[in-house]
Amino acid sequence: MDFKFLKDNELVVPARTKIALIVMDGLGGLPMEPGGKTELESARKPNLDALAANSALGLADPVAPGITPGSGPGHLGIFGYDPMQYEIGRGVLEALGIDFDLGSNDVAARGNFCSVDAAGNITDRRAGRIETELNRKLVQLLRQIKLPGVEIFVETVKDYRFVLVLRGKGLGDALTETDPQRLGVPPLPVKTHRREAASQKTARLVNKFIAQAKQLLANQHPANMILLRGFAKRPAMPTYEQVFGLRAAAIAVYPMYRGLAKLLGMRTLAVPGESIADEFTVLEKNWNDFDFFYLHVKKTDSAGEDGDFARKAHVIEELDAQLPRLMALQPDVVIVSGDHSTPARLKSHSWHPVPVMLYSKYARTDGIAEFGERACARGSLGHVRSKDLMPIALANAGRLTKFGA
Repeated sequence: MDFKFLKDNELVVPARTKIALIVMDGLGGLPMEPGGKTELESARKPNLDALAANSALGLADPVAPGITPGSGPGHLGIFGYDPMQYEIGRGVLEALGIDFDLGSNDVAARGNFCSVDAAGNITDRRAGRIETELNRKLVQLLRQIKLPGVEIFVETVKDYRFVLVLRGKGLGDALTETDPQRLGVPPLPVKTHRREAASQKTARLVNKFIAQAKQLLANQHPANMILLRGFAKRPAMPTYEQVFGLRAAAIAVYPMYRGLAKLLGMRTLAVPGESIADEFTVLEKNWNDFDFFYLHVKKTDSAGEDGDFARKAHVIEELDAQLPRLMALQPDVVIVSGDHSTPARLKSHSWHPVPVMLYSKYARTDGIAEFGERACARGSLGHVRSKDLMPIALANAGRLTKFGA
């Protein structure tokens, strides 16, 4: 099902109910050894397990079976949008996430500061996850770069991430990425996906930017080079209120996820800190003002990408400790899941379906007192596409009416 069906048939109806969506980024995992437990299964999580006993469980494919999603498509799916219909470049999400005033014809890219050796081969795609303060100093260097016919913006995002925006006439965004997604090889040159004058022009400009960046960063360590991903222009997107009739709020520390929420018309709530506890404090303070809350936990994904099985399990335990604060607010529907899998064993995003549980007083509960991959595989939700979770949530919240006579 997609939201066009809901909209065309006027199935969405108003109600005074509240839905909470908790997204643990990269939640799905794998055992480190055959027959072992995943990170989620290994974590001590009494509150999540207790909620699972009163929920419907299942597994969800963020995009489609066998497809490894990026964070953008993964989130679009769990937000109820078809990620194969709506493609949003990472650059747009990062720019909006830091409140950059992105024009409809600007081309934005998400940047990583990275480390390269004397031969120009990548040794660390994230430059050791440098601190944000060093990022700001490096961004000042990159702001020296000038290119003919365009205005250049380079903005710090967080840690090793930055945004590059080109503003000018006749720019295209059908550009390839420079990140080869592996070590021991040099960054890739920017090329075009299709033979289009605007994108070919932009590719030449970006490659000139990269060449100058290489010179400016040559003596900077560990961040002595850049990688660019997700070139895109800002798309027009239907909002959460238009599609689902929800006043939606987003609680996320990392800018990219705030950017995606903003693109979908969610109100992004400021978090005065970076801990999961800080996010739940914001949830409590704003509970009466919105119908739908999206709360994002990033560090499950970071730990998975670092191959740190124990740390990923610990982040899940941190979330578990805060869960009673949400349940004390008496939400009508709670969904707990992830935007994709990031097994520590693989140190990357993967194609594996993501565990999901849906709590409501109307859910057909499975009585399985465990939240984990194998437990969810036995659940009544079955194996679904992430985009189908929102209609199920709306139904359980009394926000969908009958279809047909």
